[in-house]
Amino acid sequence: MRLRIVHHGTRRRRERLRRAVRAGGELLVTGGLVLLLLVVHQLWWTNREAREGARREVEVLEREWERGPGADSGSPSTSPEAGEAGEAGDAGGAREQRQPRESSADQGPRPAVPDLSRAYAVLRIPRLHLRVPVAEGVGRRSVLNKGYVGHYPGTGQPGGAGNFALAGHRNSHGEPFRYVDRLVPGDTVRVETRSAVYTYAVDRTLRRTSARDSGVIARVPRSSVRPAFGYTAPGHYLTLTTCTPEYTSRYRLVVWGKLVSARPR
Repeated sequence: MRLRIVHHGTRRRRERLRRAVRAGGELLVTGGLVLLLLVVHQLWWTNREAREGARREVEVLEREWERGPGADSGSPSTSPEAGEAGEAGDAGGAREQRQPRESSADQGPRPAVPDLSRAYAVLRIPRLHLRVPVAEGVGRRSVLNKGYVGHYPGTGQPGGAGNFALAGHRNSHGEPFRYVDRLVPGDTVRVETRSAVYTYAVDRTLRRTSARDSGVIARVPRSSVRPAFGYTAPGHYLTLTTCTPEYTSRYRLVVWGKLVSARPR
């Protein structure tokens, strides 16, 4: 009968290999769980938190407006200077130029530009069942990550001549502009302020352009990357910008609308 000889060195090497494989597996499982938690936080918790905060802010604004007439913080004058840099990357600001008034929406005194990061209007898009506050500035932490829609400093204001340009997240942090690509010509977009309600009709969509295409938020919006998209004449425009494709920030999706009515609250 032949005896099997087992070398202790071989046994130790096998044991070390088993321990290494076991430890590696545990690390992979732990890393997977941590990654899963991060995804859940980014895609679920930040949405829940931002949406709830945005809803409360809309209610605060509406309660303030119901208290009666006062200084209109919701339809401020257009500022000729660009303010906060576009951290959201949705496009650059546009310097305003003096142009003649073109409709009754421009009549009446205009208060000062709202405080940076302060909500001063409510954006409603019936097709998307969206109701979200509009704040001055497009900083991520100060505005967009709160679930708000941000107004590009230096662009027009609600109802005024020029281009009222807005940015919003498409994914995470409330993602108010998640489905703006579903808007079609004729869909209505309402902007409510303390003193008035402005209704815009969706007119055109630019499905993809550069993140640095500042022309899309100019006073007369026209893509500087794809000049066939945009306008050539002054008017009362609304611009909605967000990132595309989803879950990336490489390009920008742009939706344009035109003012069709303005009425007092």
